[in-house]
Amino acid sequence: MLNRIIFALVIFAMLLIIPNVSLTLLEQKFSITAELDNPSEANDEVIKENLESSEIDEPNLIKVFNTKTSEVMVIDFEEYLKGVVASEMPAEFNLEALKAQAVTARTYLLYRLLKYPDGQPEHKDASICTSTHCQVWNSKDDLIASHPDGWFNNYWNKIEEAVNSTDGQILTYKGKIIEPLFHSTSGGRTENSEDVFSTSVPYLKSVESPYEKEAPKLHDSMKITVAEFIDKVKSVYGDLNISSDNLNEKIQLGEVSEGGKIKSLYIDNTEISGREIRSLFNLNSTNFSFIQSGDSLEIVTTGYGHGVGMSQYGANGMAEEGYNYKEILKHYYSGIEIAVMK
Repeated sequence: MLNRIIFALVIFAMLLIIPNVSLTLLEQKFSITAELDNPSEANDEVIKENLESSEIDEPNLIKVFNTKTSEVMVIDFEEYLKGVVASEMPAEFNLEALKAQAVTARTYLLYRLLKYPDGQPEHKDASICTSTHCQVWNSKDDLIASHPDGWFNNYWNKIEEAVNSTDGQILTYKGKIIEPLFHSTSGGRTENSEDVFSTSVPYLKSVESPYEKEAPKLHDSMKITVAEFIDKVKSVYGDLNISSDNLNEKIQLGEVSEGGKIKSLYIDNTEISGREIRSLFNLNSTNFSFIQSGDSLEIVTTGYGHGVGMSQYGANGMAEEGYNYKEILKHYYSGIEIAVMK
């Protein structure tokens, strides 16, 4: 009995120590100097890339904060990636699109491990978490439970192939690992990072994304009453001189981004950002327009997500057109190279 207890304690100690040792060896190969431009907006900022990517060794085990259980898990690096790919992109997608997502997920994970070796402020015991705050991860059991019968048998081998066939591959820009942002649907053209976040990043530039016609949220709309719209706007921006009779003339378009999204508009001469309107009305994107009909107001949107980096439905559209995953990645991330870790 005593031997069993001692054995259990040894195994537990190894689970605590191994991830730290793996990450320490990894960190020694990098010069970690990246800083947030505005730490108070860490969730929305694009971190200026300056993490050296040469001589990279992939850690075997990593610590991940599970937002469902509020516990830190110790899991295999590549097994974690399979859970991310299966959670972030439909397994029905073309294999080349899934490969692009696998390389993106691996790069994003490594970037976070290096940027936050001691854990992020929101989850201090781990560099990465399982929610949209980082990138979504689900266990096999959760994936099986959330999909129709037969999903695992039909698609898990495909997920494994996407990860295994791109083993060790990451994205770099001028020899430095990147932070590869991605989103669901751009609406025809992606965004410059500086038009959405506060930082201009050379590999996150606006590019065309023409193959998104199959995206379920390419176009969407919501209807509310004019009174509801006015009440919500006034609750945030004060007692503006707006009513159902003058709303059409009181809303004026401001600046539009290269990607076709609204950067700013004016309501009764008060400047409001497109991101603020999107958040206020829980819109799919900042590419929106208003259609008033009497006391009803329809808000029409194009695209889904922030629009920066790789469009997932655009990637699948490219794959269906015959592009491979490397061509997809080099299209959406300007000037990048695909490096291979040791």
